[in-house]
Amino acid sequence: MTSQTPTTRDDADRVLIFDTTMRDGEQSPGATMTLDEKLQIAALLDEMGVDIVEAGFPIASDGDFEAVTEISKVLQNAVTCGLARASKGDIERAWAALQHARKPRIHTFIGTSPLHRQHQLSMSREQVLDKIRETVTFARSLCDDVQWSPMDATRTEEDYLVETVALAVECGATTINIPDTVGYTAPRESAALIAMLHEKVPGLADCVVATHCHNDLGMATANALAAVEAGARQIECTINGLGERAGNTALEEVVMAMKVRRDILPYRTGIDTTKIMRASRLVSTVSGFPVQPNKAIVGKNAFAHESGIHQDGMLKNAETFEIMRPEDVGLTESNLVMGKHSGRAAFKDKLGQLGYDLGDNAFQEAFVRFKALADSKKEVYDDDIVAVIEDTQTTAAHGRMRLVSLGMVCGTEGPATATLAMEIDGQGHRHETTGNGPVDATFNAIKALVDHTARLKLYQVHAVTDGTDAQAEVSVRLEEDGKIVMGNAADADTLVASARAYINALNKLMVRRQKTAPAPVEAAE
Repeated sequence: MTSQTPTTRDDADRVLIFDTTMRDGEQSPGATMTLDEKLQIAALLDEMGVDIVEAGFPIASDGDFEAVTEISKVLQNAVTCGLARASKGDIERAWAALQHARKPRIHTFIGTSPLHRQHQLSMSREQVLDKIRETVTFARSLCDDVQWSPMDATRTEEDYLVETVALAVECGATTINIPDTVGYTAPRESAALIAMLHEKVPGLADCVVATHCHNDLGMATANALAAVEAGARQIECTINGLGERAGNTALEEVVMAMKVRRDILPYRTGIDTTKIMRASRLVSTVSGFPVQPNKAIVGKNAFAHESGIHQDGMLKNAETFEIMRPEDVGLTESNLVMGKHSGRAAFKDKLGQLGYDLGDNAFQEAFVRFKALADSKKEVYDDDIVAVIEDTQTTAAHGRMRLVSLGMVCGTEGPATATLAMEIDGQGHRHETTGNGPVDATFNAIKALVDHTARLKLYQVHAVTDGTDAQAEVSVRLEEDGKIVMGNAADADTLVASARAYINALNKLMVRRQKTAPAPVEAAE
């Protein structure tokens, strides 16, 4: 039995939070993260009280192996988990990456549904059982903390699921995770499945039962909470619900649901919820995936009230239209107006309120960017500062190439002409070219200087704040040879933001090129 397992009546309502942002979250097309970015996320997850951090899939690539190894060294309190397929080679690779972990966990899985057995594995029921017996036993011989998952559990025959789970428990698994791999189930089914396993699997009471839900039908949070009500005591989730297809259960949603609705969900986690916004912003920055404005808990509009009736109620009593306080998730309200006369001390104080703690060099660069923005805007809002910080951090993390200058001639007559200066691996380059409009001309100039075959799949612009002097935040998605990357940037000049976003995407593409897997790896859970 692992130390993570609730063992007494006093902690029977404790729900463990298993974060897989850096494993399942990074499987989201375009969500490339560097090692330094993963280390930042891991340190913050540890600080905010996440119980288990799934750091990566060590067999997938040298980059993933290094990430799990280095994250193992960083985590002080959380369990470090490495994923492995039902293969001794995978398990040995995961265990090698976990050697520095204070609390290591091997997580191994195999598909159990008829679709997975027949079309992905080409294995019979008996062959899958043999593989479970072999690999769970082997994993447990290396590590005392072993998690096992029957991939596509929600579409697996009930009798066979019971048989596979019972075998994994018998072979030493300490956590049994039940994945809804394709987001197929519904809350009533999710609860019934967990209850059925508790009833029919001998020895399951000595294990932690986990739930891993995908959001294809928009029910991941509901399914996870239903599983908890039926006896699951670990939720697998990601910051911002990041993940392939429609994403995973969002950490912030399940944690705040249990915090706000203790009356009907009498469970608790160890999460410091005041760090939720900081984690959300960090993951959004490093993944390149902006948070939708109406996203529950962490969206820009989550605590915004435009309706006159709502505003009137809020002025009289915030509880009329808010079920939680902004400060509960790390949002602070400040009357400190930032502008061109604000100094370093005021800027540093504002960063602290927003949850940022920058080193000296990063602070200086962000302050310079802030002052430049303040010269062009009368008032600088919190969202402006967040955009500046995120843009600065993204550029620093993916810095082989950077924009030096951009000049543009455009209008109603003739093609637009862009004159672009870039620094590539420390060397200056300059190019002038035309295009069908200023953005096309800018991107053509970048393509002339940077050798790539990536296709532009998405170009998106939105204003960070209100007003004609608002910063533009630009998102660019590129695809090359099946590799998808996202680049974001913000600037008071839309064209400058566009150039930086395109360059940031190309920088990430260079990182992605280096992440070559030794063998094809199927998507997990």
